[in-house]
Amino acid sequence: MSYWFLCGKGKVFGFSCGLRRGFNYQQSFSLVNIKLKWVKDKALDAVIAGERDLRAACNLVSILSSAPDFCLPIYHLSRHRGQLGLPHDLKLSTFIRRYPTIFHESYVFDSAGTHVPCFELTLEALNLYHEELGVIRDNMIDLIDRLCKLLMLTKDRILPLQTIDQLKWDLGLPYCYIDNLIPIYADLFSLFRLPDDRIGLKLLSWDDTLAVSQLEKNVAQQTEEDLKNNCLAFPIGFTRGFGLKRKCMGWLKEWQKLPYTSPYADASHLDPRTDVSEKRIVGVFHELFHLTIQKKTERKNGSL
Repeated sequence: MSYWFLCGKGKVFGFSCGLRRGFNYQQSFSLVNIKLKWVKDKALDAVIAGERDLRAACNLVSILSSAPDFCLPIYHLSRHRGQLGLPHDLKLSTFIRRYPTIFHESYVFDSAGTHVPCFELTLEALNLYHEELGVIRDNMIDLIDRLCKLLMLTKDRILPLQTIDQLKWDLGLPYCYIDNLIPIYADLFSLFRLPDDRIGLKLLSWDDTLAVSQLEKNVAQQTEEDLKNNCLAFPIGFTRGFGLKRKCMGWLKEWQKLPYTSPYADASHLDPRTDVSEKRIVGVFHELFHLTIQKKTERKNGSL
């Protein structure tokens, strides 16, 4: 599975968007379609494959930690399989048995008298889980800020829970954030039923102090002229074996000089057919990556 990365560091920088200057650029540039060769990064793919197992194991630990005696039969655990992200051809019990230092296996009899595998957390796993809860408590403000900023990236400050669930691992949110986190901050978040009958999470109030993108904070990486003209450029790095032709690099250099529209700003005035609008979309993805713990997310999450 391939992932995209966009990273950056820097100091806080306040900026304002020049609408007239942005309008002039919109008339001067047009979108360009560039076909790029897709290059796999085997080292990165190996890391991602390992992380997929880690995510599934951590989710199982969270599920078992809320069960009586931290133990559940396999048929109860199987109800959560869709949230684990495991391959369809891998039996859940086979996966769990790979990690005997985390899960201890025993057996119980079901209502039909059948011998059924039952799994519980080992003492070591339970200790690590309690340590994790402490880390979450110590970083609660940061977690809430990440969730607020995620919702502020949307038009109406609301997202379906299904979408947030797909991103919660990357954002560092606890597995049961809806039950254990959201009720504590009822002044910030509320659950709403969406037109398609799904349940959504809404941010109740806008926070101007959070509406500063990572690129705006990266003052040290921008030239004085770019800062003056609000033409902030994205830091770019290519995977080994990946590159652009000289002509494409020239276009990219000019594109980087276009006005930057904050992902938290109202972009209704932008023509979606223009490069300035395209740069704003890239800015949204750049900010989304920086809201994640490891500055990455699965490619499929880009269409959420």
